[in-house]
Amino acid sequence: MFARLPQPRKAAARLVALFSMFWLAACQPIVATGPVSDAQRVTAGAPVKVALLVPAGSSSQGDALVATNLENAARLAIADLSDVEIEMKVYPTAGDPGRAAQAATTAVADGAQIILGPLYAEAANAAGVAVANQGINVLAFSNNPTIAGGNVFVLGSTFANTANRLVRYGMRNGIQRYAVAYGNDLQGTIGRDAIINAVNGAGAAVAGTQAYELSQAGVQAAAPRVAETVRSTGATGVFTTAGVNADLPILATALNDAGITPQQARMLGLTRWDAAPQALALPGLQNGLFAVPDTARNRGFEQRYAATYGAQPHPLAGLAYDGIAAIGALAATGRADALTRNALTQSQGFKGTSGIFRLLPDGTNQRGLAVATIRNNQVVILDPAPTSFRGAGF
Repeated sequence: MFARLPQPRKAAARLVALFSMFWLAACQPIVATGPVSDAQRVTAGAPVKVALLVPAGSSSQGDALVATNLENAARLAIADLSDVEIEMKVYPTAGDPGRAAQAATTAVADGAQIILGPLYAEAANAAGVAVANQGINVLAFSNNPTIAGGNVFVLGSTFANTANRLVRYGMRNGIQRYAVAYGNDLQGTIGRDAIINAVNGAGAAVAGTQAYELSQAGVQAAAPRVAETVRSTGATGVFTTAGVNADLPILATALNDAGITPQQARMLGLTRWDAAPQALALPGLQNGLFAVPDTARNRGFEQRYAATYGAQPHPLAGLAYDGIAAIGALAATGRADALTRNALTQSQGFKGTSGIFRLLPDGTNQRGLAVATIRNNQVVILDPAPTSFRGAGF
């Protein structure tokens, strides 16, 4: 995906490529304006009918693996529900928008009251558009905020959520002026905007922004300009969209070589730095800040999944569990409108595989994250993930 970047492990490289696909450009979703459909209405004591849309059926082995893991996690969540019966039917989309739209339409004709999935952004957008006028909500596995809205909610952790968490922590710990370094692709520009909005919203200052080409030469050429911004403005933080298996090692090393040490300006990142153990030894990332989910809850899910299915879950599997958990919690209230937009966006949120989360009216989500750093080549939690949406961390 990136030219002349350090070679990561093959599995990690495939994962980076898979995550990048979630950011495919999509059309603006349609807002459902009609009344709540009878098909969506929940009847007390009756099973809730859920359609699970997964990327099975494509030529990609990666899609098949993710599809199996999503289905496994969803069924694990169903088994954990004690007061609600979920009737789930699985529909393959092959990761294709046209097939996703057809699957969504077929699912509603089959009686689905809510749709869980699909995975890729364009497919999720197409599914949402296809059933919007029938009042059916879609809980997509994407993290792309450009498809969120109307009847489409994204379950994936968003850059805005991570940026807000880190900037609030940074402000409390003396980082009030931020230089922003970002790749010049869709993920980079969305990440840049999330950082700028978070900084401005917290009353901090953006010292400057610097884009770079996604190549080794491009990152190295941009680093001196980022360093100059730090020196000329007194910025105490460099907030980057860079990925740990791609541009982050080059950027962190180049900034360090340019004289920007962690003592002068701490690095902050939108991505998981602990996804590649070799990154923990980079001098430029020491004392930096990144966000991780509730590690205890995430570890518990991984252990239960492995005990049930004999293998560790794919990193995205928990999203399917979370979707079922939210649907089950709402259905357990016995309310006829349990699957409506207002119910889905309840302020108290839900408990998921990686901590608390809630769906927002704009179709995005908010997740409870911990703030972590790297010290002596080890990940250290500085501020634990919140356990409710009242109090610190939000």
